[in-house]
Amino acid sequence: MKEIKAFIKPNRIQRVIEALTDKGFKSMTLSQAEGTGAFKSKGARPSLDFHVTDSPVVKLELVCQKGEAQAAIEIILANAKTEGPGDGIVYIATIEDAIQIKTGASLKRNNKE
Repeated sequence: MKEIKAFIKPNRIQRVIEALTDKGFKSMTLSQAEGTGAFKSKGARPSLDFHVTDSPVVKLELVCQKGEAQAAIEIILANAKTEGPGDGIVYIATIEDAIQIKTGASLKRNNKE
């Protein structure tokens, strides 16, 4: 399994979610976040909650089978990209296993990679 974490501009997240959903990626987690990347938004200033951040972002987290990861990444890249700087970043990690809380069942045992 692969975990994809994408940090995306808030004004692009809806189109990313819709594109992923249309291609069968229905389970994802979204979190509001703020970043301190190299790109500084015009007029950016620290938020009231955090005193070191300057760019609002949405963190999208998605876990999928290894063979599906490249398709998900391509969808994210195509739909999150803008004409301007600071579009975000995508991280990919390998997931060793996942355990369902209710049943204790391992997804690794149920899905062969």
